[in-house]
Amino acid sequence: MSPFGFGLEDTLAALKSNKDCVLPVDRFEVADCRCKTAAQVRDSFLTGHLAGRRARRLDRSSQMMIAALAELRTQDSRFEPELSVIGTTSGGMSFGQDYYRALHRRSSLRNSPRWIANYLPQKPVIDAQEAFGISAPCQVIANACASGTNAIGHAFELIRSGKYQRLLTGGYDALSELVFVGFDSLQAATAEKCRPFDRDRSGMVLGEGAALLALENFESARARGAAVMAEITGYGISTDNHHLTQPDPTGSGPRRAMEQALQSANRTAGDVDYINAHGTATVFNDAAEGKAIQELFGTVPVSSTKSMIGHSLGAAGAIEAVVCLLALRAQILPANINFRAPDEALSLNVVANESRESKVDVVLSNSFGFGGTNASILLERAAA
Repeated sequence: MSPFGFGLEDTLAALKSNKDCVLPVDRFEVADCRCKTAAQVRDSFLTGHLAGRRARRLDRSSQMMIAALAELRTQDSRFEPELSVIGTTSGGMSFGQDYYRALHRRSSLRNSPRWIANYLPQKPVIDAQEAFGISAPCQVIANACASGTNAIGHAFELIRSGKYQRLLTGGYDALSELVFVGFDSLQAATAEKCRPFDRDRSGMVLGEGAALLALENFESARARGAAVMAEITGYGISTDNHHLTQPDPTGSGPRRAMEQALQSANRTAGDVDYINAHGTATVFNDAAEGKAIQELFGTVPVSSTKSMIGHSLGAAGAIEAVVCLLALRAQILPANINFRAPDEALSLNVVANESRESKVDVVLSNSFGFGGTNASILLERAAA
């Protein structure tokens, strides 16, 4: 569930058509903000997955998680997870901001029990599992914008260790006024188009969404006749310890995460056919990530799909893992739209403006966050 639409078919069609989902914000007032756009999930995408009064009481995060799990269950209704590992940054932040705004204005607190109950980051996970009768325990990973990729990587390592056979993993985040204004105040958001790796990039735009993956031991999945869509084969993580919001300009943190992912998968940089970059279109992030990519991978095709659907924070790594999965299945390189001129300081093979067909067997997905937290996962076409 993302600004691209609902499900794999909508997402693939949007990728092939290079769809720009960044539009004027209509959910709250942005007149006083420098940035006035975001990539929003349409309300029409959320209808029909949970009916009645309960659906109206749920946060958008819960509604998106329920929709994502509904689609996953249509693909494999027999998948029963032993554990859920989900990444997020904000939880039910919109409920939190309503509560504190009511306190500040000394207005009615009649809705405060609902606000507080839905504020917790595990609530959307519990709501989604309840909707489908799943009682698996839940782990929530909140590690800034690397959360979604960290969740998938942690789930991967739990299965590789032999402790679990089947895990539900992914991430979610919903657009909220508090977070939007926060990024605008940091001057990290742009008033223009989002242009990752472009010479004239001026900042990010926010997005929202939820993505869930059924992660299973390969032999177990094959034994029960499950359709294996792709394999996760490597995971790397590092921390810069450089600055609260700015990455280490040398790119050493992202490079270590990518190197660890390759080592985890027993792969070399030359094996990678495509990199889905973190690519927020901020000056410092793209410079650091771009430097690490060019030093390690040379001219491997690179794109940031945040140019199309914005930065969905804790959901970004999960949604982009699905983008990578579709790149493997459809044999395409997703586009980096709004690209006009290369950055003279970087030598990258950017998939500029239009997706294209290509042989894709191994892909790398990056997620980096505030505090210098870095995560990378490697995905490969499923073995025959």
